[in-house]
Amino acid sequence: MPGDGAGDTPRPVIHRNSLREQIAGALREEMMAGRLAAGRNFTVKEIAELYGVSATPAREALVDLGAQGLLRAEHHRGFTVPELGWDDFLEIFESRVLITDSFHRQFVARRSLPDLSRLPSLHRRADAAVRAARAGNLDVMVGCDRRFWQEVGGLLGNRRIADYLDWLRVQSWMFAARYLRELPALGGICWERHPDLVGAIEARDSVGAHRIICEYNLYTVRLLAGLAGQPLESVTVLGLLTEYVGEELPPVPVEPPPAPAVEPAAGPGPEPGAARAERSRRGDEVGRELGRELGLGLGLVPQPRTLPYGRFGRRLAEPAPEAGRGRPDPHAAPGR
Repeated sequence: MPGDGAGDTPRPVIHRNSLREQIAGALREEMMAGRLAAGRNFTVKEIAELYGVSATPAREALVDLGAQGLLRAEHHRGFTVPELGWDDFLEIFESRVLITDSFHRQFVARRSLPDLSRLPSLHRRADAAVRAARAGNLDVMVGCDRRFWQEVGGLLGNRRIADYLDWLRVQSWMFAARYLRELPALGGICWERHPDLVGAIEARDSVGAHRIICEYNLYTVRLLAGLAGQPLESVTVLGLLTEYVGEELPPVPVEPPPAPAVEPAAGPGPEPGAARAERSRRGDEVGRELGRELGLGLGLVPQPRTLPYGRFGRRLAEPAPEAGRGRPDPHAAPGR
């Protein structure tokens, strides 16, 4: 075989995601961002046409997501995005908190140190997550946040636990996205202390890192309980979080939806609608920049914003490309 003889240069190992994995990843982030909302139903044929691929990788991707519990297969109806309620979120959140708390206790007892070789990548992921959160671009935020916590999970040294925590995080975003999309603006709403956590990890301060993670979890559950109109008392692990935080956190900065604006007779300044459009434009610019920087949605299959209207009320923002099907547009904005 080539490369086996003396003096031959060994061939580099090439790691390539299959088309099946690319489609599954694209659909997963569509659901995390709420663009494929709960109750959306679609067939293999629709997904294949939407992404410009054959039916085989589309079917395999949908079956994979169904096996992960992220889609529900329905006989003669294709696949449906499941609706996650507050009770589902409580189970997801409780599992996440109990696993991280248990692992932290074992980590401290063993007095083991994290592998700091991942720090450069962790710093980049933290910076991207903060920028996306401040820009309020949910489409990009979900990808940046997930990739940051995947890097943190890699420090655990247990791939199975890291993969399970990632699976729980995907479902957390699927629950949260529908509420976040209803807010008039997301900038400054979501948690953005990622660099503080990286700093604690870099200082090998496992107690401080765990405290920041508890603050993050407490912030998250308070935010979502408020948006979903649910009592915090229903969160069974609340005491476990406050035990480590040990102090009152500042209020979650969620503003209620604004009342209908009354047009002034005259005066300077942009109209509310124009202001929202400007925020959205800035968020899209940050999204494109981060997408180019981190490869979010680039080098994979195109990511549509919604599905087309049909039997189950679907819509397509942009038609599937006729030419070059299956080949991504390197200039496309992430999430498209």
